[in-house]
Amino acid sequence: MSRFIIKGGRPVSGVHRCPGNKNAALPMLAACLLTDEPVTLTNLPLIADVRTMLELLAGMGVAVQLDETARTVRLQASQIRTTRLDRKLCGRVRSSILFAGPLVARCGAATIYPPGGDVIGRRRLDTHLAGLQQLGVAIRSKDAYTFRARSLTGSRVLLDEASVTATENLLMAAVLAKGCTVLYNCACEPHVQDLCRMLVAMGAQIQGIGTNLLTIEGVSRLRGVAARIGPDFVDAGSYLVAALVTGGELRIQDVQPADFEVLTRPLSRFGVKYTLSENTLHIPARQRLRTAYDLGDAIPKIEDGPWPAFPSDLMSVLIVLATQTRGSTLFFEKMFESRLYFVDHLIGMGARIVQCDPHRVVVTGATALRGSRVASPDIRAGMALLIAALCSRGETVIHNAQSIDRGYERVEDELCRLGAAITREVE
Repeated sequence: MSRFIIKGGRPVSGVHRCPGNKNAALPMLAACLLTDEPVTLTNLPLIADVRTMLELLAGMGVAVQLDETARTVRLQASQIRTTRLDRKLCGRVRSSILFAGPLVARCGAATIYPPGGDVIGRRRLDTHLAGLQQLGVAIRSKDAYTFRARSLTGSRVLLDEASVTATENLLMAAVLAKGCTVLYNCACEPHVQDLCRMLVAMGAQIQGIGTNLLTIEGVSRLRGVAARIGPDFVDAGSYLVAALVTGGELRIQDVQPADFEVLTRPLSRFGVKYTLSENTLHIPARQRLRTAYDLGDAIPKIEDGPWPAFPSDLMSVLIVLATQTRGSTLFFEKMFESRLYFVDHLIGMGARIVQCDPHRVVVTGATALRGSRVASPDIRAGMALLIAALCSRGETVIHNAQSIDRGYERVEDELCRLGAAITREVE
């Protein structure tokens, strides 16, 4: 357990390099199980969830060679010793469920203990299980989920929700299934597209990449691959907000401009100005933030949804941005019923927020925040509280700081390099 001690009021300025996308890295790591040949992943984010996935792979018998300096990992699953995952490691990450598809496709079996991850509301596995069953997988659940299949057969699968991880799991199972699989209502986020392109480079036949309808023609085997993990737009968006609320000037390098198309309208509602040139995003200093109201001076609404709607993972940090913007905004979190509970901490720091129900809050700014003692409930809320602390008067202590490490790489070191004053202490 650790805590951050933050002294607020210092601009976040300089140059930040956007790391590899956490949500792309995790399924791409799992995909190495689909072949006995070497798989090399570059631009690997060095975060806690990635390290846990590597531990799980090593425990199954995968040869893991990690080069932290080069942000590269070489994996070879030539001999899978066991298809039963470690209970404790499964409990650390939500992404442990991503091993179900590739293990049952390659080995015909998998035993996975209930996955952990952020507590942001009910996070169903039903879509994963129903889809795998349609491909021919027998599933039992008691203290663990046990998957068995002599062979997989392509099928037409309608996902009952556009789940990112369910889409990825079914993709990894379908690429080695016999015949054709058609997946309807798929997630199509940039990280899902990264996984699709990796699988295609391994020899998979996938049509419809970037859409919610994927057609997969199964193949008998896949080959090794060298693949680059795309940039993490959630990391970039978080550092962008940190600069905005502290009045700093920031350049974010190695971004993918197309990823920011979904952020343009929400950010423009707050009067945010930024420029994109090739792979660099520039945020000018000391911006005057003011809410743009809808026609008839109606309070604007920002709501999340499956891509290309506004991403839920940026909802928390945008709420902090709203506390520093003149005007009122309604936030509608439709995907996770517990994600907004962290606003109690912001209210304790002086934010003017009305929580209408578990899914909606109204934020009125601009408000001078003050330092406080808070606890990080999950990755994204933890980062939001850290950003709030950066623009607060006085000192803020954030307990359970290690939860932020699961999604952000050496966050206190990077923010200190950009001008912040943060100390980590072990509790």
